[in-house]
Amino acid sequence: MPLEYFNIDQLSPLLRFSTRQLQRMAERDEIPARRVGGEWRFSRKEIIQWLQTRIGTSNEEELIEMEKVLQKLVEGFPVENLPVADLLHPNGIRVPLEGKSANSVIESIVQAAMETDLLWDDRAMVNAIHERESMYPTAMDNGIALLHPRRPMMDILADPFIAFGRTHHGIPFADNGVLTDIFFLICSTNDTQHLRTLARLSRIINVPDFLPQLRTLSEPKEIIKLFRETEQGIDSAGLKN
Repeated sequence: MPLEYFNIDQLSPLLRFSTRQLQRMAERDEIPARRVGGEWRFSRKEIIQWLQTRIGTSNEEELIEMEKVLQKLVEGFPVENLPVADLLHPNGIRVPLEGKSANSVIESIVQAAMETDLLWDDRAMVNAIHERESMYPTAMDNGIALLHPRRPMMDILADPFIAFGRTHHGIPFADNGVLTDIFFLICSTNDTQHLRTLARLSRIINVPDFLPQLRTLSEPKEIIKLFRETEQGIDSAGLKN
């Protein structure tokens, strides 16, 4: 029976932290935890959400380890592991993506997502993205923003998918001093699937020469093909290691 809550001894080997280090993190509120009967307990859902906040600052090696950790966290749970290329919906791809400000770009990519017929409430999604961005911006130093709600919104989604857009020029999307021109909108129907998608997408965009190629493409078929070939290369490399 899959666990919904872990104690320190159970979670320590999954996260590859020592029990002492994990206890210190819990005491300092560096990881979501609560005391039950004098012992620390960790919610599986909260740990998955905590891992999500670490993805944007993780390197390739850390992302590979995170995928392994996630696989162990979801053992026994029915979660479909779809390739990123299968999640990219042709009707949700916009090049160029209209918008010269953070607000207008968010509006534009949500409207692109509506064209997939898999999203039912554009205003709810726009508001959820703004709420997430106000907590922790998703724009990264490579000119990419991984837009998503704080939590999956299964009540307004028919199926999981990813919308994609690239603006004519980079815009000041976050306060990191970097202009952002590539935007993904990750629409997931559960926490586990969302983190898997986020981790895998992060690995793809870290592949050398991927982003320069992506910035030259405008046709949905070509963009999806690039993602499929890159992800297959990641999986093939993993089998060889």
